[in-house]
Amino acid sequence: MREIIFDTETTGLDPREDRIIELGCVELDNRFPTGRTLHFFINAQGRSVHPDAKAIHGISDADLADKPVFAEILDEFLAFIDGAKLVAHNANFDIGFINAEFARLNQPVVDPSLIVDTLAIARRKHPMGPNSLDALCRRYGIDNSRRTKHGALLDAELLAEVYIELVGGKQAAFGLEISTGETEERGQDRQIQVKIEPRPQPLPSRLSAGEREAHEAMVQAMGENALWNKIRPTLEAAE
Repeated sequence: MREIIFDTETTGLDPREDRIIELGCVELDNRFPTGRTLHFFINAQGRSVHPDAKAIHGISDADLADKPVFAEILDEFLAFIDGAKLVAHNANFDIGFINAEFARLNQPVVDPSLIVDTLAIARRKHPMGPNSLDALCRRYGIDNSRRTKHGALLDAELLAEVYIELVGGKQAAFGLEISTGETEERGQDRQIQVKIEPRPQPLPSRLSAGEREAHEAMVQAMGENALWNKIRPTLEAAE
């Protein structure tokens, strides 16, 4: 199962007028990071970065002057996300901007069934919150000290770690199988396979001499009991 954790930075809050200026993606395969990422800074095509937005991500108009426009990165982005689910924090915001960019280029919008919103998952799992990305990093012990400002690729990398914790992926990665004793690497975790063999020597009996004598006496008495002799063949046949 391929999933693409992604994040965007934009010139403002209105997808009808504002533009995506940074796009970061991280690939997961069966909830394990593959190491594949995609990252672009994108020219806003004349739309200036709002001061409030710049205060959050620190990207200026000058930073974007020589960057490709969205149409120039479209094919690479589509190839990267092809066949995968798209995972984002507060996904409606990011998908709204992606779909607005797609619409400008006559590209079909993203299928809603492919979208996973980690904010919705976090709110169900931790209804008392807080459930911001920073808060979830603190909750799960994920180092977000590099996040002095928002950044699309950095935020996608952090969200990938948070998402794995939210869905229990790390715990599910540890399996115990009965096999040949070999170990198998899987992503960044090791799946331990254990070979079970008979003991070379049986364990010594824990019964005392007195307990053994009492048991033998009980067996002898049952053998002498007529009723037991009558039903024992039936019980032995059932075994």
